[in-house]
Amino acid sequence: MEYDLELDKAVERIRSENAKTVCIQLPAGLKPKAAEIQHYIEKKTGATVLIWAGSCFGSCDLPLQVERLGVDLLIHWGHVQWH
Repeated sequence: MEYDLELDKAVERIRSENAKTVCIQLPAGLKPKAAEIQHYIEKKTGATVLIWAGSCFGSCDLPLQVERLGVDLLIHWGHVQWH
């Protein structure tokens, strides 16, 4: 199954926030695409992208510990569009 990850929307948000360090959180099913996502975003924005390797059980499972890492922006992907 292919997902539309809307990477260009993520790039736009990173640029608009002027984020220099970005954390990406993915559910287990999307983690195999982590390196691809990281490289794309870094190439398009110049930001440093960290991949959150911890568990992710849905949109309410945000990694609050990223604040200690000095992350400017957290981007959370899921399998279903969130309105």
